[in-house]
Amino acid sequence: MTALVGDIGGTNARFALWRGQQIESVRVLPTIDYPRPEDAIRAYLQSVGQGVDDLHAVCLACAGPVSGDEFIFTNNHWRLSRKAFCENLGLSDLLLINDFSAMALGMTRLRDGELIEICEGQSDAGRARLVIGPGTGLGVATLLPSQDGGWRALPGEGGHICLPIGTAREAALWARLHEKLGHVNAEAILSGGGLLELYRTSCALDGEPLKLTTPAEVTAAALAGDAYAAAVLEQFCVWLGRTAGDNVLTTGAQGGVYIAGGIVPRFVEFFMRSGFRQSFRDKGGMSRYFDKVPVWVVTAEYPGLEGAGVALQQLLEGTSSGY
Repeated sequence: MTALVGDIGGTNARFALWRGQQIESVRVLPTIDYPRPEDAIRAYLQSVGQGVDDLHAVCLACAGPVSGDEFIFTNNHWRLSRKAFCENLGLSDLLLINDFSAMALGMTRLRDGELIEICEGQSDAGRARLVIGPGTGLGVATLLPSQDGGWRALPGEGGHICLPIGTAREAALWARLHEKLGHVNAEAILSGGGLLELYRTSCALDGEPLKLTTPAEVTAAALAGDAYAAAVLEQFCVWLGRTAGDNVLTTGAQGGVYIAGGIVPRFVEFFMRSGFRQSFRDKGGMSRYFDKVPVWVVTAEYPGLEGAGVALQQLLEGTSSGY
């Protein structure tokens, strides 16, 4: 059987073939280069020497809430109709799941060397695990253990919760963000564009000149020793800790926390020295709740694709609980 899996974010669409419960022939295509996901898939299949008629099943993991026939991607220009998609590619059905549901399921496929421990702890095997990842946006999902020894991913939109405030400095930054954005969600800061927004807002608050123009420049300057850029990146890490901690309290995720996405792995050593740990557990009388909760940074290359494959396999085997 030839199946296709995709992990589609705001900037890139990752595609692979799913054969023998493994991904192969991975390609990464910029979403901006294609008017529709169908066009990107046809280009992918051509690049790996597969015909559209060879496909037996497709699972796409997409950023945003999934329901009904029509899907509008959160962070890119694509739209998708399940019915039109299947007609276009000659499929009987399309499995469409939230991208962080796929990311969560991808945690069940991690190999040795694909985790970096940030907070020591003892994972409670019977409790939920939190998966959170700053990237083009901020994804959040929960991984739930099932009685048969498997796993179920619980989708959500935790990246859009209110940005938590813990200090006077954060309140001042929030006030300026609110003037500009109105509602200030966690993704407004905890994403690639959010890091740049944090830098600009910090400069405006402090009367500092704007010298950096991209998230990559902010990160590079911080790692090169620029004190102001380092302070901005430190605040990013602290806010990620507050947000992850809030989600742990909400979901009871004492099984552990996976920090995924493309941003944090770029500055892991800085992250390990940052205030993340303190802000993660800075919950007043509930701080002891975090004593044994482990936290890891995920360095696996394609966990979203792996998770999409797991979701498709569960569907084909009749063990899917829905995503």
